[in-house]
Parts: sequence; structure tokens; C-alpha cells
Amino acid sequence: MDFTLQPSPNVDKKSPLLVCILDGWGENIPDEWNAIHVADTPTTDALKKVPRRWRTIKAHGTAVGLPSDADMGNSEVGHNALGAGQVIDQGASLVDKALESGSFFEGDGWTYISPSLANNTLHLIGLLSDGGVHSRTNQLYAMIRGAVARGAKRIRVHVLTDGRDVPDGSSKKFIEELEGVLKEVEGKGCDGKIASGGGRMGVTMDRYEADWNIVKKGWEAHVLGEAPHKFKDALTAVKTLRKEGSEKPVSDQWLDPFVIVGEDDKPVGTVEDGDAVVLFNFRADRMVEISKALEYEDFKHFDRKRWPKVRFAGLMQYDGDLKLPTNFLVPPPAISGVSGEFLAKNGLKTFVCSETQKFGHVTFFWNGNRSGYFDEKLETYLEIRSDTVPFNEAPLMKAREICEAGKEALRSGKFDQIRINFANPDMVGHTGDLKATVEACTLVDQCVKELLEVVDEVDGRYIVTADHGNADEMVQREKKTLKPIFEEGKPVPLTSHTLAPVPVAIGGKGLPDKIVLREDLPDAGLANVTATIIELMGFAPPPHMQPSLLTTA
Repeated sequence: MDFTLQPSPNVDKKSPLLVCILDGWGENIPDEWNAIHVADTPTTDALKKVPRRWRTIKAHGTAVGLPSDADMGNSEVGHNALGAGQVIDQGASLVDKALESGSFFEGDGWTYISPSLANNTLHLIGLLSDGGVHSRTNQLYAMIRGAVARGAKRIRVHVLTDGRDVPDGSSKKFIEELEGVLKEVEGKGCDGKIASGGGRMGVTMDRYEADWNIVKKGWEAHVLGEAPHKFKDALTAVKTLRKEGSEKPVSDQWLDPFVIVGEDDKPVGTVEDGDAVVLFNFRADRMVEISKALEYEDFKHFDRKRWPKVRFAGLMQYDGDLKLPTNFLVPPPAISGVSGEFLAKNGLKTFVCSETQKFGHVTFFWNGNRSGYFDEKLETYLEIRSDTVPFNEAPLMKAREICEAGKEALRSGKFDQIRINFANPDMVGHTGDLKATVEACTLVDQCVKELLEVVDEVDGRYIVTADHGNADEMVQREKKTLKPIFEEGKPVPLTSHTLAPVPVAIGGKGLPDKIVLREDLPDAGLANVTATIIELMGFAPPPHMQPSLLTTA
């Protein structure tokens, strides 16, 4: 790849450029549950009013490489896109490539669970489906065969039936296929069985903490071997629970939890100390809660009755902010041709700053999932240690310190790009505390004001954007009416990211009046920001990146 940056035909070279990431700052319904709307934000409000220098872009789903547009964006894939300028596959294809190359069985995650294979049980929990939205059966089968080839002697599969991303009733076909694979590995010395199951909408796969009882039912079936229905085999279980031919047949997605028992009527696959447990869904949202139940010693959402000491790994890391799970089988992709490498190879100096919670995002993830520097002589990384208290108890976090470091870097004259991330809207938003999140957003807006004033002071330029939504929606809503949900007179907090688009604003005293944002890219996403950044610095974007958002008036 040629890393030489050529001059932009439209924008002259100018330093410095401030790249300001407001983490978790989406554009959403402007009501009392939108912490950004409620907060005192005169600076970001003013940016919206500048003609053709403010717009929104997509920060979720396929725009950031996730399997579907129902997938919320997150800080990891968001900063991948912002730093790389490319839409990188982040879901199923990563797993496919790891399985095909064999790296799946050579990484840290597999090394972690391997000691359990010879003398304990490997439990595989996930959606039994080839729908490709949350999981794929061919990946599960490859995992089973690969585990047996590497010494697994006892495997138990805990199946969640679909009927949502695939035709209803297809659960029977998938169970027959799985039974065939387990029969195959039995001939290779592995005792393989289906141990438990249930429908995806009522068992295990809750999301956004909407109903922890769903996870509780899964825990009881998969881990404890307790369920209202017990069967000798899974096919009989599914056929019986579907109630086909009755007045009220049951869809695959709503099957009751069930447990498979042996001839002694005891469960064939409870989870015990020393076992390995792997979740085989690649999509994150419906795996976070069961991951918490499996990983956290301090857990209060329901009574687990017992918490076996297992080697637990996710197929992927499902929550980068929580580093959950700690162990996972498929790491994020290594991305080449990212903006940081282009800047370093062209002698451009960068200052990067955030606090601990997001420092890895503006460095590691921004640089294509790559640790360290491209050129330590040209790159200055400053991590400000985050507080160790709940973020809603100290909602200002380290925004003030980050702001001061950014202003100092701008005034120093040493850097071509100053890249900073304010973590507050996201991390305080995750607590579900509306008042604290409003306070956080108010301070961040003030910090943006101060930074932009210094940009003008040094005749520089800026781009202000975000990686995904969060603080823009602080209450759970009914799907059809969008009315807030209340329980016992209190709103039910939303602690997750949102599907909201995010803002992009450009400006600065050093930016010619003729430079504006394009209006002909309605589907533009975070990956378009990278080329925009490079062009704001006065260079023509590399051709492999998504198009710049800049044009001339």
C-alpha cells in the first residue's frame, strides 16, 4: 500500500486539527428522557445551526460492520470505523475466518478453556439456527469437531430454538443435524449430548436488562438442570412443547425451558466446577446478561443458587466497556491502512488523550486493533486515570482534565492533530441515572466550548462527532407506541447504547468558508469521518477509505 498523502485539491494544509469524540452522544427524540436535550448544551446546540457544517451519520448496524441494522453500535466498532475509514466485518465473518484458518483454536481464549477438555465437560450455549443474525449452526458444528480433535471427551450443548430469523418449526431440523454431529464425534471418543434448551424469547436471551427472569430460567435449565419439563431427548422435547395440531400451537421462539435426563431421570448436563462454558452466539446484545451471570461473583439480579467455578469464554467479547467476558475465542479484526499509520508515515504529529475508560478506544481500536505506536517520536498518548467509583456518583469524570490537556496541546504548536474522547455521556449513561447523565452532558458541552475557543485562538480547525448513541435515550419504551415504560410509578431506565445517528460538526477559524458538508450521502456512517479528518488536514483521502463528507459551496 502506498502511504504517501497527496495535497487535497479543495482544502489547504493547515494545523492543528481538533478531533473531538463525544462518546455516547446520539441525536434522538428531544424529550425529557433525552439527557443531552435536557442538559444545558449551548455550544453543541449552536453547532447544529451553522448552515451545511452540521449533519448526522449512522453509527450502528451495517454502517459499522455489524450483521444487521438492528445491532446497536458500540465504542469498539465505532472507533474502528472512525480510525480506519473502512467498514470492517465485525460479526459472523470474523468467526468464519478464524475457524477456517485454525486461529480459533490457537488463541488466548481457546488456551484458557483447554485445561477443562480432557477430564471435564465443555458446555456450548447459544441459538441453534442458521439465520446468521445471532449465530450459525455451521460454526457450532465446526467448534464441536475442532474441540474433539483437540481432546474434548465430554460435550453438552444447551440449545435455544429460533423461529424468528428462520422459519418456525425449523428447530426440529437443526436438532436432527446437531444430533448427527454429536453421533459422529461419539465415534471419535467423545460423549456428546444435548443437555437443555428453550425458546429464545423466553429463555436465556434477554437483552437490555428488560427481563432478568428470562436469564434466570436459562440459568436454571443450563447450569442447574432444573426446568418444568424433562425429556429423554431434545427432538421429543421440541415436538411436545410446540403442541403442533393443538388449538394453541407454540412457536419455536417461545418454547418453555426443558432439561434432558438420562435413564436414571437425572439431568445429563449440569454445569460443575472445573467445566468449560462457551457461548456460541457472535451477536452481543442477547449474550451480555448470561455472561454477567456466568462471570461475576458479585451478582444480584436473581438467586443463582450456586455459582460453579468454570472456565467461561464468549465467542466474542460482548461488551468492550465492561470487558465482558474477560475471555473470548475470536478477537477483533486486525485492520490495515488506518489513518494513524498514514499520519505517522507522512511525518504528521498526533496528540491523543482520554481517560482510562476510553483511552484504548482512541488508541488501540482507532489504530485498527493494534497496540502501541506507529511512530513513538510522532505520537503522544496521554491516559488520565478514571475514577474508581460508580460513574453516576462522579459524573464529571475526567472531562475537565481532558479538556485542559487538549487546550495545552492545541496551544503548544507541536501537533498536527489533537484527538480526544470525552467518556461521560456513555459511561454515566450506562448507569441509567438521568440526573447524573444530564450533569455529565452539561460539562462536556462546556468543555467543547473551551476547546473550540482555543482552536480559533490558534487559527485551527475542528471536527466534533460521536461513536454511538447512549445519553440520548435514558428510558425503556414500548416498541409500538414508544411510550416510556413505568414500573411502580417509576420509569424503567435504559442503560444500553441506542440506534440513534450521531452528529458531525466542522469549523474553526482556519477552515475556509467555502468548505461545507456534503448533502448527497444519506447513508454515510462513521467510516466516512476518517477521510473527512484527513481532508480537513489538507490531504486527499486514500482511495480505499469511505468518501470524505467535505465539499465546496
